[in-house]
Amino acid sequence: MSNTRILVVDDDPDIRELLSAYLGEAGFVADTAASGAQMWDCLERYPYDLIVLDLMMPGEDGLALCGQLRHRTASAVIMLTARAEPVDRVVGLELGADDYVTKPFDPRELLARIRAVLRRAAPGGSPAATEAADAKEIEPLAYRFLGWQLDMRARHLVSPEGLVISLPASDFRVLAALASQPNQPVSRDVLVQRAFGRPQGAMDRAIDVCISRLRQHLEPVPRQPTLIRTVRHEGYMLYCDQIERLE
Repeated sequence: MSNTRILVVDDDPDIRELLSAYLGEAGFVADTAASGAQMWDCLERYPYDLIVLDLMMPGEDGLALCGQLRHRTASAVIMLTARAEPVDRVVGLELGADDYVTKPFDPRELLARIRAVLRRAAPGGSPAATEAADAKEIEPLAYRFLGWQLDMRARHLVSPEGLVISLPASDFRVLAALASQPNQPVSRDVLVQRAFGRPQGAMDRAIDVCISRLRQHLEPVPRQPTLIRTVRHEGYMLYCDQIERLE
């Protein structure tokens, strides 16, 4: 972890100081920013593995910044939010956040979430990859279906027209899980675990958000999906006559 660089973006100086010291003691290189403008300045200087982003800041808030980050950087994002309503967390996940932690928080919980997100983002570090290794399977270089290609090394999706689509890390892992078991339902519990590294909560809509975003890319009519199908009481399924594993 010594080369892993994390940026903490929060307008509260006490939180910035606390997390900078705590993450530094945990072996990370931790920088801080008090605003969106400072965040962009930091990103001009360094590539960050992960950004801890406060949801509620003066000026341009964390939700707007999260949406912009997904288009401008491959950094993982963990939201800090004082809002307890599930809808606020769902909005953040829809914009591409990898996970969220609710304020007030225990720094130990945030550290555990950071490590989990970084493990999933690392090549071969996702739960799906771990399971595949346990089964002595070799992860393919890519999955190809209906002209689409999911590149497992570059971790992006390529359209039939050759357009490269950058996916949030959670969406990438969900699509990879579905592609690894085509024409078979994959339960929501399994998808949540693979995408976020945690059990599904009672009100957890995170997977629905991932599926909705994937359908926007993959389906001609997203509200009438034919490729990523909902299997009632079971989960979701990638329905495709033929899917090719590129080794």
